[in-house]
Amino acid sequence: MRIDRYLHCIRLIKSRTQAQALIEEGRTRIDGKRVEKVSEPVRVGSTIALPLRGEVRVLRVLALPTRRGPAPEARACYEELPESRPVDGTERPQ
Repeated sequence: MRIDRYLHCIRLIKSRTQAQALIEEGRTRIDGKRVEKVSEPVRVGSTIALPLRGEVRVLRVLALPTRRGPAPEARACYEELPESRPVDGTERPQ
């Protein structure tokens, strides 16, 4: 599945156009490698790091969604890893 579609389907980004813009900024990574194309494939087990709403979110892909479904269905497709942190480097509140 393309990374732009994945980010849209798991409800982290409101539209594929917004996902594409975020990826084209060059600050999104899959398994530690910078994503060069919006069509970069995402697989189960991949780790995605991206800046979002003032923090770096680090996610592990658990499943590939077939559609943009309700939030609980989308949330089951990934887990947020503890490496996620605010962009300014401070600790995240527990």
